[in-house]
Amino acid sequence: MSKVLIIGGGPSGLMCGAKASRNNDVIIIEKNEKVGKKIYITGKGRCNVTNNCSNQEFINNVVTNPKFLYSAINHFSCEDTMNFFEERGVKLVTERGNRVFPYSYHASDITKALLKACLDNNVEIKYFETVVKVEKNNDKFYITTNKSTYLVDKVVVATGGMSYPQTGSTGDGYVFAKGFNIDVVKPIPGLVPLLVKEDFPRELYNFTFKNVKLTAFFKSSKKLIHSEFGELMTMKGAIGGPIALTMSSLINKLDPNDILLELDLKPALNEEKLEKRIINDIELLKKKANSNAFILIRGLVPSSLIPMILKRIDVDGSLLIKNVSQEIIIRLINVLKHFRLEYSGLDSFSRAIITSGGISVKELNPKTMEVKKIPGLFFVGETINIDAFTGGFNMQIALSCGASCGDYLYNLENK
Repeated sequence: MSKVLIIGGGPSGLMCGAKASRNNDVIIIEKNEKVGKKIYITGKGRCNVTNNCSNQEFINNVVTNPKFLYSAINHFSCEDTMNFFEERGVKLVTERGNRVFPYSYHASDITKALLKACLDNNVEIKYFETVVKVEKNNDKFYITTNKSTYLVDKVVVATGGMSYPQTGSTGDGYVFAKGFNIDVVKPIPGLVPLLVKEDFPRELYNFTFKNVKLTAFFKSSKKLIHSEFGELMTMKGAIGGPIALTMSSLINKLDPNDILLELDLKPALNEEKLEKRIINDIELLKKKANSNAFILIRGLVPSSLIPMILKRIDVDGSLLIKNVSQEIIIRLINVLKHFRLEYSGLDSFSRAIITSGGISVKELNPKTMEVKKIPGLFFVGETINIDAFTGGFNMQIALSCGASCGDYLYNLENK
C-alpha cells in the first residue's frame, strides 16, 4: 500500500482521494477550515456540477488544449459524474443548456458527497495546514507544511488556479511546479468580466441586457473575432454576464489594444427592418401631441438606456417627432446596431470564475496526470493549462482529471 498525499481539497483533489484511497493510504492537506470552499460559491451557491452532454460536445466546449482531455473525459465522462453523485444520494436536475445542478440547489450537497466518498475509505484530512515545500529524494517525496513534515510515495497537486483567491486558490501549485523545473504557462483570468474605457457601465450600473449580441473585432484588420448572443450585465468599470464571460475566454490571449467590442441592441432586426420599424413608430407618434425623440427611443430600448442613446446620437430628448430627420434616424440605427465599447483588458482574478494558463500539458501524461519527467508527481484540475466555457464544463474537467489520476493510483496498487 502506497502513501499518497494530495495538496488541496477542491473537487479534483477530493475525487482523486475518493478513487485512490480504495487501496492507498491517502492524506489530503487543506489550508482552509473546510474542503470544497470554491464549490460552495460555484453557480451562485447552486453548483453547476457538470453538463449533460456527450464526450464530443464536452470537448467542443473546451477552449484551451481540448485534445489533452480526450483520455480523461473518456475515462470519467459527464454521465459518470452524474452517476457518481446520484449513487451517493444526490438527486440532480438538468436545466437550460444541459447544465446539471443538485436538485436541492445546494452546492454543499456536492461537497458532502465527495467528502463522504473520501472518509468512507479512511482518507485523513488535515485542515488549516499549508504546504510550503515539495521535494523529492530518490523515490520518496518530502512535504513540508507550516505544521509538520510528511514522507510519501506519491504527491498530487490539486491546489487550483488563481481565481477567487479568497477560497485559497493563490497559485501555490505553480510555485511547486517551478521548483521541479516544470513549464508553467502564465496564468491569466478566465471567464471574467471585460473592462471598458467608457463610462457606460458606471452610468448604467448593475443593469441586465437580455437578448443582445456582443461582437469583438480586430481594430487593425476589422476582422471578426467572435459574436455571442444572450444576456449581458453592467458592473463597475466592466461588462459581465454569460456572453461577456464567454467572450473573455476567446480574447484573453489577444492584445487588448487591437480589440473593439460592439453591442447589437436589436439583433432580431437587420438595419433595413429596424429602419422600417422606426419610420412606422414615427408616423404613429406624429398623431399624438407633444411626442418627442425620448418617447420614440423608449419604444426601442429600456428606459434607463435612453439618455445614453440620446447622447450618442447627439439629440435632445425633447426634440419633437416631426423634427426627427432621416439623418437622425440613420444615426439612431447605427447606435442601436453598433453600440461600440473600447475594450481595455480583463478584470482581475478576484472576479474570474477560472484560471486560464498553468502547468503545460506537454509536461503531463493525459491518461494519468503524472509529470512525465518526475514519476510519482501529479497535477490535476485547475492547476493545468486547460479551461472551458461556462455550463459545468470546468467542474467536469476537475472531476475527470481527479478521477483519472485516482483510478491510476488505485490500479497501480492492484498490479
